[in-house]
Amino acid sequence: MAAVATCDSVAGSTGSAVATASKRNVTSFQKRGPRASGTNDSGPRLVSIAGTRPSVRNGQLLVSTGLPALDQLLGGGLAVGTVLLIEEDKYNIYSPLLFKYFLAEGIVNGHTLLVASAKEDPANILQELPAPLLDDKCKKEFDEDVYNHKTPESNIKMKIAWRYQLLPKMEQIGPVSSSRFGHYYDASKRMPQELIEASNWHGFFLPEKISSTLKVEPCSLTPGYTKLLQFIQNIIYEEGFDGSNPQKKQRNILRIGIQNLGSPLWGDDICCAENGGNSHSLTKFLYVLRGLLRTSLSACIITMPTHLIQNKAIIARVTNLSDIVVGLESFIGSERETNPLYKDYHGLIHIRQIPRLNNLICDESDVKDLAFKLKRKLFTIERLHLPPDLSDTVSRSSKMDLAESAKRLGPGCGMMAGGKKHLDF
Repeated sequence: MAAVATCDSVAGSTGSAVATASKRNVTSFQKRGPRASGTNDSGPRLVSIAGTRPSVRNGQLLVSTGLPALDQLLGGGLAVGTVLLIEEDKYNIYSPLLFKYFLAEGIVNGHTLLVASAKEDPANILQELPAPLLDDKCKKEFDEDVYNHKTPESNIKMKIAWRYQLLPKMEQIGPVSSSRFGHYYDASKRMPQELIEASNWHGFFLPEKISSTLKVEPCSLTPGYTKLLQFIQNIIYEEGFDGSNPQKKQRNILRIGIQNLGSPLWGDDICCAENGGNSHSLTKFLYVLRGLLRTSLSACIITMPTHLIQNKAIIARVTNLSDIVVGLESFIGSERETNPLYKDYHGLIHIRQIPRLNNLICDESDVKDLAFKLKRKLFTIERLHLPPDLSDTVSRSSKMDLAESAKRLGPGCGMMAGGKKHLDF
């Protein structure tokens, strides 16, 4: 009888629970786990970090590069734990601006910065960061800047280039609130001193770290690279970006910026001789650096004068050891600077490599013809839209190029255009 009473009580409690669940419109299939009464489970399950978002393609945590158009080309942003290599332009005019955008985005989002340079004091670099545009009051300045640099021809749709009308726009110019991913910056103004003083940053200035009385131990790395790796490792471990020493406050991102890596100022001779004594020093540095990034909440951007490196094999190794490679080709000092076809642009941008993260294949950008221009306040990336070549001079000069391209297609496709014969329209 006691057993029957017990079963009846259990059945009664089960029935009351089912009735209560039916009243609350809750299904009987629920995930097991501790659930305190009166708590709200509608909040996010993952720990959110300011200035980050997960990738819709592979779930990787992303941070903004400070340039929304570049984020779009890289698949949504710069993945945490990866290296972005920027091949500097010939006169190093535009690559420092991308470097500063990356650092300015970290200050706006409250990320920790690590700035390393052998040429300029990191404190001086932070003083030259562009000012962020966070409110709608700056929309008028943006509209004026875009209107002043808009040519009358850009308002007229070219009927002969009808395919350009179907292409989506690269970016939507306008100010962004501080709560969104990625911001716009005014290159003509400097970041307020209050934001810089409130930020957490660490500087590595090579002349201060390397003294003339330094005892150089036998190592395959140059002293500058060794000191920089030790400095980065100490910051990652001491401030808990690797997870071994949990951060006391909310989890944060470490943004690492290294300027002019591989130049002779770092004690490397790859720019001076084709077969230097430190030919493997740079590649080993990148190998160890990427290992530190993979196991920590950090992202790194590196500017490198690849056009000065004599040995092309080193460039191939550096590319393989980097996750993302973006090249800047400036028109300054070239024939394109005076060419009226490129009067609306200041250079070309090449997306040479996009990382393969949690996928078997890597993403490839569907846009190959990209150009950039620096306006009074904005640095924009656009598709290279050239006007049609209708003059006789241009058409005659392009005949040789047409013949050469036809030869490369082989006998099947280039039979009609082979040799000195051309297609006439």
